[in-house]
Amino acid sequence: GLALVASTSCVALAFVPSSQVAPITKIGSSAAAVSASSSPLFSEATNGANGNIVANGDAVNGLSGMTTGDLLGLPARPGRPLKVAIAGGGVGGLTTALCMLKRGFDVTVYEKTAAFARFGGPIQFASNALSVLKEIDEGLFDRVMDKFTFTGTRACGIKDGLRADGSFRMTGDSLDYLVNPDAPADWFVKFPLKQCADLYGLPYTGVVDRPDLQEILIDECKKLKPDFIQNGNPVTSYENLGENEGVKVTLADGSTADADILVGSDGIWSAVRAQMYGEEIKKSSSNLKRRQGCTYSGYTVFAGETVIKTPDYYETGYKVYIGPQRYFVTSDVGDGRIQWYAFFSLPPGTKKAPSGWGGSTRDGQADPEENLVDYVKSLHEGWSDEVMTVLDATPPDSVEQRDLYDRPPELLRSWADGNVVLIGDAVHPMMPNLGQGGCQAIEDAYVLTETLAATKTTDKIPQSLQEFYRKRIVRVSIVQFLSRLASDLIINAFDTPWSPHDNLGRSWKSYLTFFWKPLLQFAIFPAQFAYLYSYYPTGSMGDLPAALESKWKKQHEKDAEEAFEQVAREGQKSAGPSFFKKAEVMKEQLSTVGAP
Repeated sequence: GLALVASTSCVALAFVPSSQVAPITKIGSSAAAVSASSSPLFSEATNGANGNIVANGDAVNGLSGMTTGDLLGLPARPGRPLKVAIAGGGVGGLTTALCMLKRGFDVTVYEKTAAFARFGGPIQFASNALSVLKEIDEGLFDRVMDKFTFTGTRACGIKDGLRADGSFRMTGDSLDYLVNPDAPADWFVKFPLKQCADLYGLPYTGVVDRPDLQEILIDECKKLKPDFIQNGNPVTSYENLGENEGVKVTLADGSTADADILVGSDGIWSAVRAQMYGEEIKKSSSNLKRRQGCTYSGYTVFAGETVIKTPDYYETGYKVYIGPQRYFVTSDVGDGRIQWYAFFSLPPGTKKAPSGWGGSTRDGQADPEENLVDYVKSLHEGWSDEVMTVLDATPPDSVEQRDLYDRPPELLRSWADGNVVLIGDAVHPMMPNLGQGGCQAIEDAYVLTETLAATKTTDKIPQSLQEFYRKRIVRVSIVQFLSRLASDLIINAFDTPWSPHDNLGRSWKSYLTFFWKPLLQFAIFPAQFAYLYSYYPTGSMGDLPAALESKWKKQHEKDAEEAFEQVAREGQKSAGPSFFKKAEVMKEQLSTVGAP
């Protein structure tokens, strides 16, 4: 999803970084290594039958009393590796796998799709997530940067969806339009993404294609454990086996696997969460407003992608066009492409387009021949030609749709149950407006790994998982709240801003939007961005962000111009089938191998 936030300066704000509040040992560091032969941490008492050791609880995890459990080792610490099963091979699951493999854990990912296939559009990585990636692994960070498209270094902001004059002009914001009817009023607010990243010395927000990111993560994991992932056999249930005994995982084919820990990273319709919280997978209420414990946000989103050289292509990162009861987002996603999202307040199940997330198909629609671009245009009647220009350049067959669901923060229920823990969308799915869904999953992966790396015996695993929950619940709940608030405000409290020169904005929402502007620009959104970016375990990166942006800029223009020339020669091409559709086809092919 793409961020929907605004401000002009956050230089005056200086939040204390989360990483400084609760410092975490850098992955790969041996500073915390303990030698059993040189430290009084462990007694000589051992259980010869199972290899258990008796550890002094004051030294292990800061707990008092005596405790027994298998000694868990790291590359610089004696003991056996922690054995981890991960349900789900999405971005969160793969990042967790890489974090843990680099720490010396024995990790296996169980993924439902029959094989990896290139799918999906760009995913946004804000500055906080980029800091975590670099802290996890320098090589990973460098490879992601090679595929990255920076948006936060350019003009980003909110535009007037009705008054933007259609020329994609880059006019500055001025109060002159209050008295001068000819003054441009295209831009409502411009976002200070670059300034806020500079505040902490972090790389700038941008996007990377999901297939590229997954390929990089899988490749980096395979370097450490070639057979780390098992495809086509997802986790369906689990059984906590008791203290020191770990967890038994049941897979779709009926087989089982044992592990010390099960990490549920299997998405919003999580099978692991369903068992932990007593839900029924994908079960919906009769009005579709609740589904497996998640609530319908009130919004459906259409999405499309096109290659088009707008007059402001190199000058803008992303733009949010606001208007009555809806908003329209465009973003440069590299290689000359613009991805757009159209958000509407419609009842759940108002399906017009297929879902690239595994939902309906065109054949299941009331009118499978309907031109979906024309439909989206009809819902933006009277809007700026800038919106229409992007829509007109979009192949109708590439349009997809999804009803947006999220969950309230789990303040009263832990994310952990014995030796099982939930992360990412499996426990805190959020609205896409801040572009933080994937970012928070990556933070989860890092914090969980660091917490477990400090766990020296198996009997302390349940306490460590509860500690992970306590570390993450406050920050994640705030981000969930802000993500939902952004949608609710833009749909329910925003409208075309009031102007003394026309009648386009005359509702109470229009006046409210007009008066909100300085508060949003100088207070609310600066604080929001400063908080989002305040988790950066790398610390400041100095001159590196500017150097990365400078290197990228030249290649970005070269790649974009080649794409524009290709479209001029060959015309627009529809996007390929979604990941889920490909996965279904591949699974059918695999199931027929050897059949007569």
